[in-house]
Amino acid sequence: MKPLSLFSGTRLYCPYCYSGFAERDIWFRCSGRMGPTGQKCDPEIDQVRSKRTGFAGALPPAFDADGRLSAANCPTCQAESTTKLCPACHVQLPVHFGKIRSRLIALVGAKESGKTVYMTVLVHELMHRVGEDLNAAISGADDDTRLRFASDYEQPLYRDAQLLAATTTAAARDRAPLVFRFTTEGKTSRLNRNGTGEPQRTLLSFFDTAGEDLRSRQAVEDNVQYLAAADGIVLLLDPLQMRGARQLAAPGSLLPTPGEANDEPANVLENITDLIMAKERIKASQRISKPLAIVFTKMDALLHDLKETSPLLRPPQHMPYFDERDSLDVHTEIQRMLARWEGSRIDQIAQKNYRIYRYFGVSALGETPTKDNRVSPRGIRPYRVTGPFTWMLAQFGTIPVERG
Repeated sequence: MKPLSLFSGTRLYCPYCYSGFAERDIWFRCSGRMGPTGQKCDPEIDQVRSKRTGFAGALPPAFDADGRLSAANCPTCQAESTTKLCPACHVQLPVHFGKIRSRLIALVGAKESGKTVYMTVLVHELMHRVGEDLNAAISGADDDTRLRFASDYEQPLYRDAQLLAATTTAAARDRAPLVFRFTTEGKTSRLNRNGTGEPQRTLLSFFDTAGEDLRSRQAVEDNVQYLAAADGIVLLLDPLQMRGARQLAAPGSLLPTPGEANDEPANVLENITDLIMAKERIKASQRISKPLAIVFTKMDALLHDLKETSPLLRPPQHMPYFDERDSLDVHTEIQRMLARWEGSRIDQIAQKNYRIYRYFGVSALGETPTKDNRVSPRGIRPYRVTGPFTWMLAQFGTIPVERG
């Protein structure tokens, strides 16, 4: 394999392994069909892909060509191929990769903050409700994402009412990211024959880390390298891990197991911040430019303690844009609540280290689960789960913003 070019075009990041490369460095995979000379390549184990992802199935051979081209001929059989691969992990890249805007969103969180459940409910809502509000479509960008999301995430939670198992650490097993394609109508594009704008597509990559991966800076360094490649970070924190908030939880709330010192929400934020600053060589006088959504989960356990005028009690409106005023009201409210939760250090870290950050309060299930780890008999009733995601899309310019 040739070394990846560092200065041969715009830097791209693989949505599956988060390696960086230029478009010309993209590889191809032989189609496996008979070429014009009558020769056909036999499937074989791709050692690069096997080593990086654990996949050991037989595939047509990979080959190096100019990735800026839409197709290339296999050097062995001469058959034409349009299947493009990441040069680092040899996973097939989504259609139009490198030709459309590709955004990587890192979803990370402390232990027992409910990351897997949140991601499942978020994508379900984007597919079934928010997509209609925003005149957008979201779908899995590859067969593996479509199959795994339906069978391993959506069906157990929505059909079987069973909470999903905790994510294992990156050292325990290989986990491929779930990659989705988010398509909106271009705001300034010219209209087609149907009177609609040309589509604007964004790739969204979710890598569901384990909370244990964030307990120390060394663990973050070893297991969450993709933070450096992410365009934006959604950080989930469990307010019930903070002593002040835990004391305010509604009676009957299922409380998380008290964590160690390293599981404290402020420490998790600090570890992530240190890694990004080191990787991006942020100077002492600078702040991190990546947008950071700090999301407090399980808010259903704390809503009873709010005043009737709290913006967190306002039902969000279904609008074809991001509501900036409502989001800022929620941000200010949570900023005020942090002192009562004994979490002021979180705000200090965010203010001093990030140029763009926003607080959110969500509940993926809408109600505390049962003691046997099942969804409440009243069903899943998401509370503000899409706010962090639509805010991130607004930062990228993918969806319109209404400032009110």
